[in-house]
Amino acid sequence: MAEYTAHSGHKEPEIADVRRRVWAIIGASSGNLVEWFDFYVYSFCSLYFAHIFFPSGNTTTQLLQTAGVFAAGFLMRPIGGWLFGRIADRHGRKTSMLISVCMMCVGSLVIACLPGYDTIGTWAPALLLLARLFQGLSVGGEYGTSATYMSEVAVEGRKGFYASFQYVTLIGGQLLALLVVVALQQILDDASLRAWGWRIPFAIGAALAIVALWLRRQLDETSQKEVRTLKEAGSLKGLWRNRRAFIMVLGFTAGGSLSFYTFTTYMQKYLVNTTGMHANVASVVMTAALFVFMLIQPAIGALSDRIGRRASMLCFGGLAALFTVPILTALQHVNSPWAAFALVMAALVIVSFYTSISGILKAEMFPAQVRALGVGLSYAVANALFGGSAEYVALSLKSMGIETAFFWYVTLLCALAFIVSLMLHRKGKGIKL
Repeated sequence: MAEYTAHSGHKEPEIADVRRRVWAIIGASSGNLVEWFDFYVYSFCSLYFAHIFFPSGNTTTQLLQTAGVFAAGFLMRPIGGWLFGRIADRHGRKTSMLISVCMMCVGSLVIACLPGYDTIGTWAPALLLLARLFQGLSVGGEYGTSATYMSEVAVEGRKGFYASFQYVTLIGGQLLALLVVVALQQILDDASLRAWGWRIPFAIGAALAIVALWLRRQLDETSQKEVRTLKEAGSLKGLWRNRRAFIMVLGFTAGGSLSFYTFTTYMQKYLVNTTGMHANVASVVMTAALFVFMLIQPAIGALSDRIGRRASMLCFGGLAALFTVPILTALQHVNSPWAAFALVMAALVIVSFYTSISGILKAEMFPAQVRALGVGLSYAVANALFGGSAEYVALSLKSMGIETAFFWYVTLLCALAFIVSLMLHRKGKGIKL
């Protein structure tokens, strides 16, 4: 006992410091979960509220108009990446994260309470669009700031493990949104969902955002004041001085985002339209796959702490370039849901070598004064161009009768990610932020 007491003097501050850092990761990632929950709830509920906000007529036209509003929110991400990156580098990461989660809360609350077209006419779709633009701006800024903050606050030597929780909460937000909608489908009938039930998930999102706001208010700031007051802090001029890092991030994010959206968001439609699987079965397969995908992020993030970010990215780029075409081709002819699950999981394990270290890898490439801007803007641009367009490109090529061209498109961008990863720093771990 005496021996433990003698050594505990320096251990207690270390334990307290680790606890503080873990709490900071929870606070930062909670907001990330809420942001993605709110963003995906719109997609999952659009079937039920399209008739509320757009003039009565063709159902397909209403859904297309709703999808157009969703796309507009997606295109706001680069602006959000720039705006919140600038705020984070000039005024602190905490300030930026508080503003972004407040904006998401307001957007969700507006949609939850917004009267329909029959009540306020053209103001209904206009205000819906405005709310989605707010949310798109918010989620565009959330990635860069939270990735930077989590990378800076994570315990040295375990940054890959801690930073991986960004994608845990990103996927978790998507799964939680799906779970809430499925629960409402079991509790309410279709008429009630179309009349008022669809508003409940948006109200839940607004309430969760308030909880995330409270958690984030308790966080410590990581960016130093002397760095924030530098002339080029958060400026495009300062970012231009780091253009090599910016271009590299664009290069491997293009392949990473495209692969992520191909095997998550688009895959359910692929299993139904191409494989011929029943929609309910495809939903179960993808829900299970996403859940496992979420759980393996910390393990592969921890692996990067041992082998380095460069090695992890080379694994992603190389394996994705080799196996994307075989996996997507095999899924075309699969009959068993278990076989489909196994193939999708094989692809998601490969994608995990990118997603688990996405934030920390980018944060390690930029100096503190432009870190949030560099991470957020490069991700948002590549994500909007390649990730957000994945489904549109895939369906367009399928309609032309050349669906396999999409397989090679994904492969080509993953090969680009591999080539760019060869230029990454060899240390790739233990870099002090």
